[in-house]
Amino acid sequence: MQESGDQREADDFELRPGEMVHLSHEPGSDAAALRFRDVLGRFATGLTVVSATGEDGPVGMTVQGFLSLSLEPPLVLVSMARTSRAWPVIERAGTFCVTILAADQQWLAELMATRGADKFRDLAWTPSPATGSPLLPGGLGHVDCRVEAVHDGGDHLLVVGRVLDLSATGDGEALLYHRGRYGATVTRPGDGPRTG
Repeated sequence: MQESGDQREADDFELRPGEMVHLSHEPGSDAAALRFRDVLGRFATGLTVVSATGEDGPVGMTVQGFLSLSLEPPLVLVSMARTSRAWPVIERAGTFCVTILAADQQWLAELMATRGADKFRDLAWTPSPATGSPLLPGGLGHVDCRVEAVHDGGDHLLVVGRVLDLSATGDGEALLYHRGRYGATVTRPGDGPRTG
């Protein structure tokens, strides 16, 4: 069931910031959802913004569920809530760009997780090289993709993207999400990029 503005149904549950999931009416479903979020929230994830351009302009959403899937062919996997307002635009466009967020971009993660906001009104962005999807400044990198396949994932869709272009655009720390809080990676002295 879709949210209407800032209103939501009593049995909607915020799994992650800005990501509402409709719970069943089964007894104990609220408690089970809280336990699920608590246990899986102990796994730290990086944060990204997935964006695309549609007929009415750009759309974007904060995404935790992002991973590299295959080197040959180059594929990534993005987990998108079925209730996402951005997904139908991405599906119609057939392309999207993933911006990997830097530690100082919590504000951007929060903005892109806000429902109903004009997310791009005051945001500087440029069209990505391969697809023209919004490429957001200040990130650690971007991955420009074409939708290759979509698979059922319960209340989410598992979107496989074929990588058309990618670039490392920053060397800072990454923005993380852990147990309902934002954090950052920590580089130890002597750490550096792997080579070879």
